[in-house]
Amino acid sequence: MINLKEHYKKLYEETKHYFISNNCQVDRLIDAHSDQRFGITLLLRPSINVKNNIQKFLSKLKEIEPDQYYYPNSDIHITVLSIISCYEGFDLNHIVLDRYIKIIQESLIDASKIKIECKGVTASPSCVMIKGFGNPVLNDIRNRLRIQFKNSGLEQSIDTRYTILTAHATVVRYRKPISKKLEFLDLIEEYITYDFGSFDTDRLELVYNDWYQRERYVKKIQDFRI
Repeated sequence: MINLKEHYKKLYEETKHYFISNNCQVDRLIDAHSDQRFGITLLLRPSINVKNNIQKFLSKLKEIEPDQYYYPNSDIHITVLSIISCYEGFDLNHIVLDRYIKIIQESLIDASKIKIECKGVTASPSCVMIKGFGNPVLNDIRNRLRIQFKNSGLEQSIDTRYTILTAHATVVRYRKPISKKLEFLDLIEEYITYDFGSFDTDRLELVYNDWYQRERYVKKIQDFRI
């Protein structure tokens, strides 16, 4: 089993070199009206208290780097599983949604509440994330879903980009090169172990979404209770 604390730490240490050498990945599509990448995702949403604590942190980052892309509360989420990763041309009408819903329902039988601790900040070459630590229920559900979908014959791209093992929430993407690199990194390090709060949830959402999970594009397909 992956050590999440070490994983997040290693990710940040590697990312610092990208910052210093001006090699962070600027997202050229984030403001593009022509971006047609869509997919379907099973996700959960942090409590309002946790999201409000995140916004206080983001407001400080905005003072340093106002031109970056900051997630509003409506878009902050934790991915349980990206079932069909966003790609251009994906159309909901081309899949049988009832079969996807049935597999998810079967995978959630006897599952208990998911508990998440949001503690600290990390970064990658493309984004800033809140470090999330889930109880074993989260990965149990993920593993059930992986097995069910991979045996289903349905369109899916689970684990194609990477195998999701964390419970992080992406909260910043780089719209432009970071101009105040050291100040930006100093604030991240100030919050490296900051406790944003914990929450538990018995509600998951299956959504049709764009790459950034923006509220204006997201369509809820189904709510699930566990």
